[in-house]
Amino acid sequence: MERRLLVLAATAFVVAAVLYSAWMPGQFTSPLVDRTDGLVGELAARDQPSTRLFRTSDVLSGLAIVLGVAVTYRVRREWSGWLALAAFGVLVIAGGLFPLDCAALGDPVCELIPLSLSHHVHVVTGVLATVAVLAAMALLSRCWNAYGAWLITGAALGATALTLAAIAGGYLAGVAQRAQATLTAMWLVYVALRLLVADDPVDGGPGSGGLLFGGSGAHVVVQGEGPVVLISAGLGGAWFHWDRVAAELARSHRVVRFDRPGLGRSSASPAPPTLYGEAARLAALAPAHPGQVIVVAHSVAAWHAEAFVRLHPMCVSRLVLVDPSRADRRRRAASFGRAVGPWLPALGGAWGATALALLAGPVVHRLVRGLPDHGRAYRTGRVLAAAAGEWFARHDMAADLHRVRVRHAFPDVPVTVISSRGRARGQKRLAAELNADLVHLTASARRIHLAASAPIADAVRRDREPGSAG
Repeated sequence: MERRLLVLAATAFVVAAVLYSAWMPGQFTSPLVDRTDGLVGELAARDQPSTRLFRTSDVLSGLAIVLGVAVTYRVRREWSGWLALAAFGVLVIAGGLFPLDCAALGDPVCELIPLSLSHHVHVVTGVLATVAVLAAMALLSRCWNAYGAWLITGAALGATALTLAAIAGGYLAGVAQRAQATLTAMWLVYVALRLLVADDPVDGGPGSGGLLFGGSGAHVVVQGEGPVVLISAGLGGAWFHWDRVAAELARSHRVVRFDRPGLGRSSASPAPPTLYGEAARLAALAPAHPGQVIVVAHSVAAWHAEAFVRLHPMCVSRLVLVDPSRADRRRRAASFGRAVGPWLPALGGAWGATALALLAGPVVHRLVRGLPDHGRAYRTGRVLAAAAGEWFARHDMAADLHRVRVRHAFPDVPVTVISSRGRARGQKRLAAELNADLVHLTASARRIHLAASAPIADAVRRDREPGSAG
C-alpha cells in the first residue's frame, strides 16, 4: 500500500503542475494582460474574462499539492521541506480565493481606483507563496542532494531575482515571472518522478511488519512476580492507561501489559486487526502450558478475551471484563470500512496523519482518557491510523465473535463483569450469558481505568468457584 500511496502522491503533484500551468494556453484568452509586462496572477483578476477558470485552476492546484504532501511517506529529516511545500499549496489556494481587482501592472486605471481587501491579500499570498516554494526547493534539495533538484532550484532562484528586478525596472516583468512559474511546475513534476523511482518506504519502528504476536516489534511491559495477569486495553488504548491497575496488582501478581500493532510503542502491522488475530496475540503472551493466565480486558478487548477463552480454554484461570462493549452487531463492516482498512497502516506513516496527530492527538487523548500523553505516543500518525483501523474492524470482530460463540462453548472459567455508567443493560445480559459476577460502578466508561483500580484488583484476586451467585 505504501507504493500505491507514492503513486497517488506523484499523480497529485503532476496534476498540480498541469493546473498551475493553466496560464500557458489561458494567456491568449486575456488580451488585456500584456504577455511581456503583465504578471500571471493578473489573468485571474476580477475584471478579466476568464477569471473563474484561472481561480478554479489555482484552487485545485493548491489542493493537489496539499494532497500530494499529505500522502507522501514521512521521512523525518525532510519535514521542513515538505512543510514548506504544503504551505505553498495552501497559499496557492488562498491566491485563488482572493483574486486581484484588476491587472495592476498592465492597466493604468487600476492604480487610480480603491483596491479591495481581496486584492491586497492576493499580493501578500503571492509573495509568501514564492518564498514558500523556494524554501521547499532548497530544503528538499539539501536532503536529497541530487543534481536535478539543485539545477531546478538554482534556476528558480535566478528567475525570481530577475522577476524582482524587472518589476522594479518596469520592463519584462511578465517574461521573467512566467519563467519562474514554469520552473515551479517543473519542480512539481520532478518531485513526482522522484517519488516514483524512490525505494519502497520502510517503517522506522522497531521490528516493523509481521503480525507482532509478542516478538520483535511488540511493546510488552512486565512487572511484579506471582500468578500472571494479562491486561488488554480497549479500543485505541495504550499500556500506560493501566498504570494504576498494574501497580495495584503487581504487589501479588506478575502483570503483563502490551500494545497492539500500531498503538503505544508497538510497530504497525500491514494487516488489519481481526478477532482471531487478537485472540492469537493473547495466547502468545500467556504462559506456556500447564500455566494459566488471568485476563483483564477493557471495552472492545473484551471480545478478544472472550474469543481467547473459548478457543484456548486451558490457558485461562479467570476472566475480568471491564466495561465490555456490546457485540450485538451481526452485520459485517460496511464497504467503506473494508476499503479504507488496508490503507490505514500506510496512511499512518504519511505526513498528513502525522500533522493531524500532532495537532489533535494530545488534546483528544486528554479529553477521552483523562491522562497526559505519556511518551508522546498519541502524537504519531501510526497510532492514529491503528486506532481508526480498530474502529473500522469492530463490525467484523463482533460478527466473528458470534460465530465463535456458536462453535465453541464457554468453558468453566470464573468471570467478573465490571459495569460502568451507561452500559448496564447490555453488560447485565453478558454477565448472565457467562454466569459471571456483575460489579456496578459509577465511573465513566472512558475513564474507568482511573477510577476502578481497586475493584479490578479485587476481581482478579477473588477466589470463587465457577457458578457461584453473580
